[in-house]
Amino acid sequence: MHKRILSAVALGAVATLSLAACSTGGSDAGDGGSVDGKGQELTVWIMKGTNPDSTAFYDAVSKAFEDETGATVKIEEVQWADAHDRFVTSIAGATTPDIAETGTTWTAEFADAGALLPLDDYVDEEKGLRDDLVEGLAVAGTYDDELYGMPWYAGVRSIVYRTDVFEELGLDAPKTWDDIVAAGEAIKAAKPDMLPFPVAGDAEFQVYPWVWGAGGEVATLDGKEWTSELDSEESQEGIEFYTGLATEHGFSSAGATTWKETDLRDAFTQGNVAMMLSGSWTPKALIEANPDLEGKIGAAVIPGKDGGIAPSVLGGSHLSIFNTTKNADLAWQFVKLMTTGEFAEKWADETGYFPGVQSAMEEALSSTDPLVAPFAQQMVEGGASVPVTPNFGAVQAKKTTNSMIQAILSGQKDVATATKDAAAEMTELLNQ
Repeated sequence: MHKRILSAVALGAVATLSLAACSTGGSDAGDGGSVDGKGQELTVWIMKGTNPDSTAFYDAVSKAFEDETGATVKIEEVQWADAHDRFVTSIAGATTPDIAETGTTWTAEFADAGALLPLDDYVDEEKGLRDDLVEGLAVAGTYDDELYGMPWYAGVRSIVYRTDVFEELGLDAPKTWDDIVAAGEAIKAAKPDMLPFPVAGDAEFQVYPWVWGAGGEVATLDGKEWTSELDSEESQEGIEFYTGLATEHGFSSAGATTWKETDLRDAFTQGNVAMMLSGSWTPKALIEANPDLEGKIGAAVIPGKDGGIAPSVLGGSHLSIFNTTKNADLAWQFVKLMTTGEFAEKWADETGYFPGVQSAMEEALSSTDPLVAPFAQQMVEGGASVPVTPNFGAVQAKKTTNSMIQAILSGQKDVATATKDAAAEMTELLNQ
């Protein structure tokens, strides 16, 4: 095990699955065939709350796995807030579960600690599976050129907007940055009590689509050395556009400088916001919070500067196999059952997230639902990952990106100074 201290990471839906195999045996690793698990019990930890009504799902997947392998499954739910500490403790004590659901920014951390098994042989033995993985999730699950996290489910942020306001003013969903500004100016003039596009200062994942949409990068890896590119010409252009929605165009408010994404969504449900970036898992909650919004919400992909799709951070989870497992083949059979086919689709339907394989997203991609299809397109064609390194948790803990945005919004620093300072701090943290 590496001696590096495991860093806390603050991204999205993190859950844990554990598999305690009682004996070895089964097929040769990676042969893709069934495994004889008769007499073995799989203990599974899953993060509590991702699927609030999960009992029926657990019963169904447990029965299917027992029918397939003969192994039984015992499922235990784990609180999100406790999961990381439980991982750290179990890794240190060599008492890790055999399988775990790892959040997209935790996988690299646990792989770096030497706690996970690579999954490449298993994936490559399954015909067509490698090409079927949602790219952004696969990238996030890859560390040192090996796949340690099998994509399970994910959500992605796109533009959410008030269709009734757009229709009233004769506006179309924005397809370029200029379209965002034009729509915002029209809304600002016609509805002065509504924020056209608020800029939330304490919301890191709202920032990166504009960096990528201008052709910039958050950070790049050369050999073993990371370099933040937040101060590159392209990244500065994206950050200047995003913060300029507030500082130049007046589409935001001074109060939004300290907003988190939850504050942004609260303002939207109160009818005070016309456009925002929000997750694919949120529209249902927006309508539940304010039923008057039913039929008045639409979604659109985040445009690049001159069109196309700007990449957006995928949030979600992988399934990983820990190196303490006594039967990796049996563990893979469970991972495969959960992440592909019927159960991947069922989990996605019940949670409001998308599956981690493209073949399970066909219905979403062909949907005419204005709150489904744009998010699905964003995820498959424009899903992205933050730098895949165990040290990115330190960047998030320091709030490097948020502090940069807040300094610009508050007028403490100009874009050039703020991005230069943030890039220097991020580079240092990434190479600790």
